[in-house]
Amino acid sequence: MIDIEDIKKRAVIEIDGVVSGDELEVVRLRYLGRKQGEITALLKSLKDMSMEEKKEVGPLIQKLKEDIEEAISFKKKNLSDDPSIIDVTLPGRKTERGHLGIITQTEDEIRRIFNSMNFSVIDGPEMEDEHHNFDALNIPPDHPAREMWDTFWIKTGKEGGKNPSTSSGQERYLLRTHTSPVQVRYMETHKPPFQIISSGKTYRYEATDATHETNFHQVEGLMVGKDISLANFKFVISEFFRQFFSGKTVKVRFRSSYFPFVEPGVEVDVKLDDSRWLEMGGAGMVHPKVLKAVGYDPREWQGFAFGFGVERLTIIKYGIPDIRLFSSGDLKFIKKF
Repeated sequence: MIDIEDIKKRAVIEIDGVVSGDELEVVRLRYLGRKQGEITALLKSLKDMSMEEKKEVGPLIQKLKEDIEEAISFKKKNLSDDPSIIDVTLPGRKTERGHLGIITQTEDEIRRIFNSMNFSVIDGPEMEDEHHNFDALNIPPDHPAREMWDTFWIKTGKEGGKNPSTSSGQERYLLRTHTSPVQVRYMETHKPPFQIISSGKTYRYEATDATHETNFHQVEGLMVGKDISLANFKFVISEFFRQFFSGKTVKVRFRSSYFPFVEPGVEVDVKLDDSRWLEMGGAGMVHPKVLKAVGYDPREWQGFAFGFGVERLTIIKYGIPDIRLFSSGDLKFIKKF
């Protein structure tokens, strides 16, 4: 007679006791090996049994085989999950390394270029108060230029929404619509001369399409000193574009435009090789009211400021067709850069 339970108990004890894949394979072969496995031998012995014995013993042996296979499979999984046990017979698996996103790469390159021209890099809060985001930049509450920025206001108590009431006299907060408030905060605590840039996320409540997003990145620059002019700005910005679009012939032109925090204001266009002119962003001489708001004497100090979209710079440099790709999470797009 075959003692099925004894064989099963013995096999389970041996399987539990193994500590490596090699030991587990030895146990497997001892019981399930095609040539000398104990269970295999039992199955082969069925041919010498009577029909009645086959009907009785056959299913028991088959069940024993399945139980041992299951125990081996479970043990194998536990061994593979144990970081202290490595099966050196298995082929190695190449670990895929991550990398910086293309926007971060562009911001790093922008900082590197301006650092080489002795600009300092500063940072500021993404949630701003109304004074630094608008008022100190010559955009008072009744100024029509506020319509240029559809704004995400932060709710505080019963106030809030897209355009909260100011009747309580409380300070209002919003997600910054541009990075210019960083310049205001810096000027409030530093004396000129200086030259700085800041980059980061900005937010505007507007329709999303191939060229517009509610959340995007900007880079702002500011130089304040004595006898600073647009000629200084043209040199700085031309050198930046020359390095940023390296390998291409770069031409820069200014077009008269209006921004409440600069006077005069200009739009900056760039022409790469023989392509068409491309609008890059706005700039101009810092408005005297902005200088007064931070305690500077505009008769003594002058400066220029500029602001460009980081996504726009990246789109032009790499030929990206849609701004929404930056936040799509598409791995094919992410791994391209």
